[in-house]
Amino acid sequence: MGLVGNSEKVSCADAVKQAARLVRAAGRTLCLEESTATLAGLKGELYPDAAALIRAVDLLLVFGGDGTLLRVAREIAGAHTPILGINIGSLGFLTAVPSDGLAPALRHVWRGEFTFESRSLIEAAGQGGGRALACAALNDIVISRGIASRLVELEVSVDGELLTRYRCDGLIASSPTGSTAYSLAAGGAVIFPTAHVLALTPICPHTLSNRALILPSSATLQVKVISPRPPSVLSADGQVVSELAAGDEITIRRSRRSVRLMHLAGSSFCETLRRKLHWRGATI
Repeated sequence: MGLVGNSEKVSCADAVKQAARLVRAAGRTLCLEESTATLAGLKGELYPDAAALIRAVDLLLVFGGDGTLLRVAREIAGAHTPILGINIGSLGFLTAVPSDGLAPALRHVWRGEFTFESRSLIEAAGQGGGRALACAALNDIVISRGIASRLVELEVSVDGELLTRYRCDGLIASSPTGSTAYSLAAGGAVIFPTAHVLALTPICPHTLSNRALILPSSATLQVKVISPRPPSVLSADGQVVSELAAGDEITIRRSRRSVRLMHLAGSSFCETLRRKLHWRGATI
């Protein structure tokens, strides 16, 4: 079993140490990302990064918030080995197990009480700043105005046919997995992660008729930057990829690569929504 934690989050150390004790007590081999081992002061079979570690284990435990799991998902995309997120952050839609529930969660794992779910990534490619760009994301690809307080103008086509021009703070192209992230905050719909769709959500559009759009997962989006100022910014899962200038065009589509998430017995997306979003059915 492999352990990966957020090396910048000191609070991960105790949970990683506890997991190491439980793994060894169960007679399993302990493998660690080097930075995680340093953080927790542990010894074991060490690997330089998650991409190397995933090839040596049959399950990867990821400690941190959703940001940590997103980073690991991008690094290991295409690997068959499943990952289970241990939440050291706050909301944590992807990190399904709270840190204080680690021991019972691993008992479920030892007894085989779990299922797997495949989550496809989305990818973007094109030209930006005079160079070729390519990136992938589990949650979302965003083209936004960056730090400037001016609208950007973006022309969007779907499968080669013009859709519209948006004047807005930016656009979010989201996978079903990412529907509960930035897209939700921008007014997009909550989408079951097993749905085969893409979501396009404008951020603060100037035209009130511009609303979030649900597209089939087979759709290809072309986004062309129209406005020369301010510079637009391309990001993947919240990580800046490049600035974009007028005339730059980015193509966004579903990736062929995916990751496998482990779900423990008794968990479901409906239960996650009720718990994470505090849905209680109240009338006020």
